[in-house]
Amino acid sequence: MGVNEIAAAGIARQREALDGAAVSATELVAATLERIEAAADLGAFTRVLREAALAEAAERDKERAAGAELGPLHGIPIAIKDEIDVAGVVTSFGTRANRTPARADAEVVRRLRAAGAVIVGKTAMPEFGQWPFTESSTYGVTRNPWNREFSTGGSSGGSAAAVAAGLVPAALGGDGGGSIRIPAACCGLFGLKPQRGRVPVAPNEHLWWALGVTGPLTRSVSDSALVYDVIRGGAPQDRFQAAEPIMSFTAAARRDPGVLRIGYTTKAPAALTKPHPEHVRAVRETAELLTRLGHSVFEMDPPFPDATAAFLPQFFGGVRAEAAAVEDPALLERRTRETVRLGAWARRPVIEWAIRHGEALARKAEALFRDYDLLLTPTITGRPPRLGVLDGGGTARAMLAALPMIAYTSFWNVTGHPAAALPAGLGADGLPLSVQLIAPANGETTILPVAAQLEQARPHPTL
Repeated sequence: MGVNEIAAAGIARQREALDGAAVSATELVAATLERIEAAADLGAFTRVLREAALAEAAERDKERAAGAELGPLHGIPIAIKDEIDVAGVVTSFGTRANRTPARADAEVVRRLRAAGAVIVGKTAMPEFGQWPFTESSTYGVTRNPWNREFSTGGSSGGSAAAVAAGLVPAALGGDGGGSIRIPAACCGLFGLKPQRGRVPVAPNEHLWWALGVTGPLTRSVSDSALVYDVIRGGAPQDRFQAAEPIMSFTAAARRDPGVLRIGYTTKAPAALTKPHPEHVRAVRETAELLTRLGHSVFEMDPPFPDATAAFLPQFFGGVRAEAAAVEDPALLERRTRETVRLGAWARRPVIEWAIRHGEALARKAEALFRDYDLLLTPTITGRPPRLGVLDGGGTARAMLAALPMIAYTSFWNVTGHPAAALPAGLGADGLPLSVQLIAPANGETTILPVAAQLEQARPHPTL
């Protein structure tokens, strides 16, 4: 396998090549940067850190030559969504309204570097991650590697495009309403939204209040588990803290899940949404596969409570807080300025009420797991849309366009439960299909072995 093939591989294959001296970190990162440059038309990256990444890779090679203790990501190139601080680089949030580089790495980036990762660039997102479509007036559109005329979804669409195209084996994203799971669904990736408080958001106290979390997009379950084991664990300033898991995520992904009770439904928590027939088929076929794998699988009709009153104040409040922190608000997109005006009512007392309401909804949602160990649903309602969803539209139009994308995902941001999107083959349009697994509170270690079991029985499609 040549260096270009190694650069297109996942973390496990890259680690094997590095450990076996088939490639150096410098050679791997150089090949990665060449692949990124060759795929510039995807619009996956907002900033490529060529010189810094090559220098960092050279240091990794020196550490290996000196016999230093090597971390689990030693020499592995990883990309970072452009809402997460990387020292010396402007954190754009998908806007041109910031210009001062971050003074220090965010805690998750610090942990990645401590594990040996090489940061190769920042990935595209819609302004402040508001929409499940990666389109902005500053950076243009991000194209789906499966078909460049279609959307990657969002808001972590740049990270998804970079991983799906084999430019990097993993990229960090954020999920405040589905922003890891939706692009994972559109691009044929595995994307786990962790339990609220599982991954630090420092230097921030929270990410969109109780809605947002950080995590990786990868092509395999095992790669995701490995990255999570590097970055998980709360920081002192985090407002929300998750309970310590019963085992490492890597161990969970490798273990036999046993026989689980799994309930499936194509009913969406959001009203007035109807899933595409191919997504219904993907859920039913996955339910049949789970049955053949030995699980007890039942169709269910869950009484999902309405989460709108908890979601909207945190959404508007999150956008308003981020908009207020930029250096030149006049450079924000017109639609974002409209969102800020429309959300003037979402002030701190309303947001705190919404968080408490979300915690009450979480208790109701937890009751669904009295009878089931996992829930299975579609990830998104419709097929990945063509590019230009946000063209010329204001906030109201964007929200209407977003609803079918977040119908199955945003409820679990309100409740904080872990949920994962995993590939389920390809649709008639040649684009990926996806299903979602949801676990009880702190149940990532229940999702991971089942996701790995499904991946082995039905390998994920790759380009």
